[in-house]
Amino acid sequence: MGSLTGTEATFGTSTRDGIDLAIKQINAAGGIKGKKMRVIVIDDQGKSEEAATAVTKLITQDKVSAILGEVGSTRSLAMAPIAQGHHVPMITPSSTAVEVTQKGDFIFRVCFIDPFQGWAMAQFAAKTLKVKKAAILRDVKSDYSVGLANIFTEIFKKLGGEIVMDQSYSGGDADFKSQLTSIKTKNPDVIYVPGYYTEVGLIARQTRELGIKAPLIGGDGWDSAKLTEIGGPALDGSFFSNHYTPDDKSAIVQKFITDFKKDFNQVPDGLAAMGYDAAIVLADAMKRAKSLSGDDIRSALAETKDYQAVTGKITIDKNRDASKAAVVIEIKGGKFVLKETINPPK
Repeated sequence: MGSLTGTEATFGTSTRDGIDLAIKQINAAGGIKGKKMRVIVIDDQGKSEEAATAVTKLITQDKVSAILGEVGSTRSLAMAPIAQGHHVPMITPSSTAVEVTQKGDFIFRVCFIDPFQGWAMAQFAAKTLKVKKAAILRDVKSDYSVGLANIFTEIFKKLGGEIVMDQSYSGGDADFKSQLTSIKTKNPDVIYVPGYYTEVGLIARQTRELGIKAPLIGGDGWDSAKLTEIGGPALDGSFFSNHYTPDDKSAIVQKFITDFKKDFNQVPDGLAAMGYDAAIVLADAMKRAKSLSGDDIRSALAETKDYQAVTGKITIDKNRDASKAAVVIEIKGGKFVLKETINPPK
């Protein structure tokens, strides 16, 4: 199989590897209703129009039973109406933008949603870091980044914090000095950068070059080994919300890590764990479904409750979103270390 391309290529590669491991294990255990599962992977190069073309081909030519993907919210939003129109269940492992599952009753996710992730980091900033002044640097081209920035702003203010500056960039930019120079004049305690690792690594370096000492905080878009390759020591003391941590000592997480390392020779990141979970949640629903028709698989997915997956217990709620906890990861000496777990508000 060819390599996956695009600006957030590690997201696709990790997710694919997680799915491959799950399918291998499901087939080794007898498959689904006596049939083996097979995965067809199409590289959409991180482009929405390519994602729409890919999902159309998978449904109309390959006649797939279900779709696992996409990882990025903007691409999932391009795919969802097509899957919905053809009554093919689609599970995104990691698209956290609220609107994704609102595209119809065949669209599901196994990750938490941005309002919760943004809420969790605002709580963390105000209550754990005990900061009062935050600046924001958002990617205006990304539904994901804009959504997170908005919710963080709303919650942080409710908790008594002040947003002293809100600056923006566009995904693909490499120079953030002018935005960061403006932020520096406001002397924030923390800078919220809800972007993807490609830009965040560069932003961290330029922040430190400008003598800004405030820690950066962000979301699950940071989760890649490439983040610290790009950002280096400039990221130390920064924090981001994520779906899972390899520090989790539970048997299911440790078995997943061992199995993944055996096949791929590295510790799985959150994207790999989410890909794995999307595949095992789908397989569980297909086993319970009356038949392998799209409608029956959809009904079974909607009934998923307290399913023990790698990234926690997954219950699919009435909006077809997964209700589950988030972890806050601290970057220390280039390593990702668990700082705390934040449960959804009751």
